[in-house]
Formats: sequence, structure tokens, C-alpha cells
Amino acid sequence: MRMLIAVTTAALMAAGAVQAQDIVRNRLPGSDFPIAQSVEIPPGASVLYVSGQVPPVVDEEAEPGSREAYGDTETQTVGVLERVDAALQAAGYTMDDVVKMQVFLVGDPEKGGAMDFEGFMKGYTQFFGVERGNLPARSAMQVAGLASPVWLVEIEVMAAKMPE
Repeated sequence: MRMLIAVTTAALMAAGAVQAQDIVRNRLPGSDFPIAQSVEIPPGASVLYVSGQVPPVVDEEAEPGSREAYGDTETQTVGVLERVDAALQAAGYTMDDVVKMQVFLVGDPEKGGAMDFEGFMKGYTQFFGVERGNLPARSAMQVAGLASPVWLVEIEVMAAKMPE
């Protein structure tokens, strides 16, 4: 049934009977914080879910499995988002197509057990921001831990794009 609806919608759009709509990112009112308050995805959009990505080793000289091998929260965030970008590109999407993001941050022992939100934001804004216009709806939460005790960041995303 879904296939029939998708084919019918595509056929109607091709015939001009249904107007193609764009994905709409609704900004936070009166704010320049780099997330969307909400995102509207119209019918006919392709949607991709990317599983949680974790940080790569950034210092091959450091002891394997050590915190130094993976870096601080900012470094891990950049590494994770580079992995997200690679997963998106492999499926024909870009970071500009990300519409929803869930961020899991571990309490940083060097920050008294609190998540390093500032470090996360420094890495995040290298990929997403008001100036770029690619604001996803986003949740960020502190978790007790991830699969490796030295990982501080895991990110999963949902991307959407309209047919070309």
C-alpha cells in the first residue's frame, strides 16, 4: 500500500497536480542557538536513519583504549560528525540533509562528572549553524556511559531530502 501511495504521489508531482514542498526548518523564536525548534518533512521525501556513531582514534601514538587516544569532547564530537558525514555520503545524502539529531554525552571526569556541553558545541558548530542554514531538531543528553569507557560522545541522526 505504501508503495502505491509513493508511486501515486510521485506520478501526481511529475504531472504537476501536487506541488513539491521543501523541508522546512522552524527556528527557535528570537534565538540564534544553532538548532531548529522543529522540522517539517513533506510527503515524498526520502528519509535515512543513521545509527549512533562513536569517536575514532585520533592519536595512534597514545596507549590503545586510553582517553588520550580518543581526545576530549570537542575532538570526539568532530570525529563522530565526520563519521556521520561519511555514512550520509555513502547513502547519497549530505550533512545539510540532517533533520534530527540525538546526542549522547558522557559525564567527563575532568569536568567533575558533568557533560562537556561547551566542548560538544565547539565541535558541533563546525558542521551545523545558523549561518549555514542546516539546523536540525536536536536532543542532547548526559548518559552514564557508552560501550567504551573512554568514549564521551555518540550521535545518531535522521536525514531527509526531496527527490531531485
